Amino acid sequence: MNGPPQVDPPNPEIYQLMGEENMFRLLHDVYDEFANSSIKDMFPTDPEGLAEAADKSACFFVGLCGGPPLYHQRYGNPMLRRRHFPFPIDMNSRDVWLACFLKVLKNPQDYNFPEQHLDSFIGFIAGFSPWMVNKE
Repeated sequence: MNGPPQVDPPNPEIYQLMGEENMFRLLHDVYDEFANSSIKDMFPTDPEGLAEAADKSACFFVGLCGGPPLYHQRYGNPMLRRRHFPFPIDMNSRDVWLACFLKVLKNPQDYNFPEQHLDSFIGFIAGFSPWMVNKE
């Protein structure tokens, strides 16, 4: 694949309705799921490292969902494929990643996630995430 998939980005209203604190809580819960999944070896094992990874991801999703560009401000260009390349990611790993995200999103009200944008957000992560696959 030469570039990222052409999928519609999340609606910027998501951040406006959720706010930064809820986005961070959402991503921390997603990362807790990762840490208890079959892809846990791709994530830090210590609580501080896992929290830092969740924060970085939350910064990315804040900007993606209509908030300030926190990731760019704190860490520079996301370079998603490059940052994920050290990890052997096949479609099964991607499917586990997506399942963890979906498990947390089963309770969107816990994060004040606007339910009217839930399907399109899931469509985005489901459509974009295969770009991280780097192994058959």
